Amino acid sequence: MATSTSISNTLIPFHKTQKKSQQTKTKPITLCMTFQEANNTTTSPTISTVTTELATATATTSARQENLDHKQEAMQHIYRKRPKHPQEHHNRRKLRHVWREIQGESDWAGLLDPMDPILRLELIRYGETAQACYDAFDFDPFSKYCGSCRFTRCNFFSSLGMNPTRHGYTVTRYLYATANINLPNFFRQSRWPKMWSRSANWAGYVAVSDDEMSKRIGRRDVVVAWRGTVTHLEWVADLMDFLKPFSAKNIPCPDPTVKVESGFLELYTEKDESCGYCKYSAREQILTEIKRLLEMYPNEELSITMTGHSLGAALATLSAYDIVETGLNVVGDGRAVPVSVFSFSGPRVGNLRFKERLETLGLKVLRVLNVHDMVPKSPGLVFNEHLPAAVMKLAEGLPWSYSHVGVELALDHKNSPFLNPNGDAVCAHNLEALLHLIDGYHGKGERFVLATGRDPALVNKACDFLKDHYLVPPNWRQNENKGMMLSHDGRWVQPERPKLDDHPEDMHHHLKQLGLATSYDI
Repeated sequence: MATSTSISNTLIPFHKTQKKSQQTKTKPITLCMTFQEANNTTTSPTISTVTTELATATATTSARQENLDHKQEAMQHIYRKRPKHPQEHHNRRKLRHVWREIQGESDWAGLLDPMDPILRLELIRYGETAQACYDAFDFDPFSKYCGSCRFTRCNFFSSLGMNPTRHGYTVTRYLYATANINLPNFFRQSRWPKMWSRSANWAGYVAVSDDEMSKRIGRRDVVVAWRGTVTHLEWVADLMDFLKPFSAKNIPCPDPTVKVESGFLELYTEKDESCGYCKYSAREQILTEIKRLLEMYPNEELSITMTGHSLGAALATLSAYDIVETGLNVVGDGRAVPVSVFSFSGPRVGNLRFKERLETLGLKVLRVLNVHDMVPKSPGLVFNEHLPAAVMKLAEGLPWSYSHVGVELALDHKNSPFLNPNGDAVCAHNLEALLHLIDGYHGKGERFVLATGRDPALVNKACDFLKDHYLVPPNWRQNENKGMMLSHDGRWVQPERPKLDDHPEDMHHHLKQLGLATSYDI
């Protein structure tokens, strides 16, 4: 930002008179004087000239200052990290003292309007955890590793350049899903005959906070991040839009009327025993890893946090419900580890009974969405929670009657001065854009001001949503040379990557303890 010279030090000199005898000693006239003070400093006959010059200079300075004020006001959206909000200035709470409240212990009552600053930071942090699934995924069909993660577990966050003070987690397991189900726009496969796997796709990861991070956030946090769909919205049309009992896949559930979307359930429970990566279902992978980590820290304060965007948000909700329904979050001494879901732009998952059962079990879900996004409005375009309760009760048995769960935080991209109000459906569904909206949201009717200094350029990482005058190119995140490297003999080649971990050696042990082992596993 340009700096302006202090106008109080600007001097306006007298014009000398023609006759030396008429000269009068004067003190310099400055712009910090009033016009009356300037008149009293001299009896020179040229004082009218000085007054005119003073008026002209003052008018010019005033115009320049006004222009500077406008520029400062326009730029404060980017550079002002602490907006004039009483809760921002006087908040002295620490996350480690209020983490249960932030995780939804009281259903986020009083934290959303106005937006609690600690909750804002946590929403962005968990949103970045979900965004990491997109940034690490190999979408390139010309890569023989298409459909896999580009990085190994041990250097996952560091390879993405994620700040260890905000993401002090260790990835303990990668999650895989079989591509042998009807969701083609979720799965990606290489065009080359030689590929890393013909049946599997990387679907997310499980991570646990390290000692330093655990100290800052007040507990040992186990995070499950599910990958969603970033480049296409056609997967919504792929949904069968047909509810299936949650217990249909031999999942313990005392109420057969609890139903979820059949495509989500298949993605969560299907496996391919001929594939090393997906010979266990995503459900088996998650439940065994959660069990292992809870046993690893028996005497610590713990939390389980599920997160995801788009289809990943649906899987986060489904797997979180599975954890509390099976009682996996109840540890040896009888304590129930709190389970929370931070859902970003997620669709509806199940019917009204699913919603009621989920709430009865104490699962906390916070759904963040853009009101212009079509995905949270699906499935259940006709029969959904917006209908009167009596009508929903009558439609309860229909296979296409859905209801959203948890607490909703609805944001509007048209409130951001950075974003094109006429952005397309892909833009409205973009996760980076949603994190941008969280950063600028302070409450209903409040002015949009970025609170954390998060760079708006991130919005255009994988879409074209920012206004042109910000000079940020669309879809700017690219792999250097599309992953090609110059070999020692001067040829450009796709380098080999380290083999990704599939499943831990003690997998069958935990499956047996959960009652999920089959003869194949043993």
